[in-house]
Amino acid sequence: MTRNTDERWFVIVNPVAGSGRGLIDFPHISRLLRNNDVQHDAVFTEHKYHATELTVSAASAGYRRIIVVGGDGTLNEVVNGLFIQKSVEPKEILLAVIAVGTGNDWVRTFGIPEHYSEAIRAIREGHSFLQDVGTVTYTESHYTQTRYMANVAGLGFDAHVISNFNHQKMKGRKGRWIYPYSILKSYFSYKSSGTVITVDGKVIFKDLLFSTAVGICKYNGGGIQQLPNAVADDGLLDLTIIRPIHWWHIVFRLRKLFNGRIYQIGHVIHAQGRSVKIVSAPDIMLETDGELFGGTPVEMNVLRKAIKVVVTKEFLGM
Repeated sequence: MTRNTDERWFVIVNPVAGSGRGLIDFPHISRLLRNNDVQHDAVFTEHKYHATELTVSAASAGYRRIIVVGGDGTLNEVVNGLFIQKSVEPKEILLAVIAVGTGNDWVRTFGIPEHYSEAIRAIREGHSFLQDVGTVTYTESHYTQTRYMANVAGLGFDAHVISNFNHQKMKGRKGRWIYPYSILKSYFSYKSSGTVITVDGKVIFKDLLFSTAVGICKYNGGGIQQLPNAVADDGLLDLTIIRPIHWWHIVFRLRKLFNGRIYQIGHVIHAQGRSVKIVSAPDIMLETDGELFGGTPVEMNVLRKAIKVVVTKEFLGM
């Protein structure tokens, strides 16, 4: 650790993010950071949840600026570390992302380019935004646990896709084709469950559920606008609820998943609220920011303007 750590960036690099892009591309990223006078100290993650541990250590050592070089899962670990550490309020630490992951959905909401030099330009310009964070309380191995969510959580089909996607990666398969393949495979193996969804104490859905997304930001699944009406600092969780749907409804309306018109599909319902409870029979899996975490029953709440993140000036309308 160095002196004046509050003026330096602590860089957390996930070397396996993006099928190894984190490791391969970091020398280039580090050179760009130096060329832009972004003083930094870098550490590579070595195992799952290591980014959370590194975040806690960085805050304790005095760092007040953190760059995530990874994907949505790495960002999720860092955000959880912000709430575990007790050195300062989470929003006192400025958080930036250089996206090297597979989906890179969080950066899309804030207009942060995936091109490294442009992402670093945003870091150097230093425009920040206080975004909401969701708390997600779920069941895993008969125990109740809580995590924090920066982007989107998915239950049902969404989580089933992540499970299949992870299975493909464990087999050593790489490439952008893996996620579309996982969607196709999941569709023909997944069965809808009877589900009750309660928002702010009122039951809004009690029927067979194909999938639901609950979140702070707009995108998940590698660019799908599943929550196109989400506003990242309005103090509300957005919900997209999808009833059982035939494959041809998806094929012939595929563009609506990406252009923000998902609610024009007849089987899709939109809702908003500060508190969401979901129970299902049988229980369904949960994914949060692209990572699997237990399943139902699930309760989510929102923390208003809880973390400070680097965004582009274009996002702020400057």
